[in-house]
Amino acid sequence: MISAVRRGLELVLEWATILLMVSLTVVVIVGVSFRIVGDSLSWYDEIAAILLAWITYYGAALAALKRRHIGFDTVLLLIPMPLRMVALLVAEVTVVGFFAILALTGMQVLQVLEGETLISLTWMPVQFTQSIIPVGAVLFIICELLSLPEYWGLTAAGKSLEHEEIEEDVKSELEKAKAR
Repeated sequence: MISAVRRGLELVLEWATILLMVSLTVVVIVGVSFRIVGDSLSWYDEIAAILLAWITYYGAALAALKRRHIGFDTVLLLIPMPLRMVALLVAEVTVVGFFAILALTGMQVLQVLEGETLISLTWMPVQFTQSIIPVGAVLFIICELLSLPEYWGLTAAGKSLEHEEIEEDVKSELEKAKAR
C-alpha cells in the first residue's frame, strides 16, 4: 500500500515539476523575445520568479521522496548500533519538525497576505502564489515519512544509498571504458 502511494506521489511530483519547468521556460522565452523587439512585458519576471519558487518546493519534495538530498550516510553508518538508529530518528524528527514549523508559519504568512495582489498582474492574489510555502512543506513531510521505512531498513542493515549509487556509476563507467 505504501509503495503504491509512494509511486503515485512520485509520478504526480515528477509531472508537476516538469510542467512547471516547461512553463518557466516558455515564460522566459516569451519575455525575452518581447524585450528583444522592444516591447517588454511587465509581468514575465515576476511570474518567472514565482514559477522558480514552485519548482524548488515541488522538486525538494520529490528529492525527499527519493532520498536524494545531501546526506551523511557514511557518517551515519560509522555509528554503532543501536545509536545509529537513534541518530537517524533524531535527524528525521528534526527535519519533519522544521517543515512542520515552516508549514504553520506559511499559513500565518498567507493570512497576512490576504487581499494582496501581484504588482504586475493585479488580478492574481499573492496568497495563491505564496501558497506553495505551506503546501510544499506538507508535501516534504509526507515524502519524508513515505520514504522513511525503506531508509530505516537500509540504515539498520548498514547499507548506504550513496555508496550503492556511486558503485553503480563506477560500474557503468568501467563498462563504457571497456567498450571503447
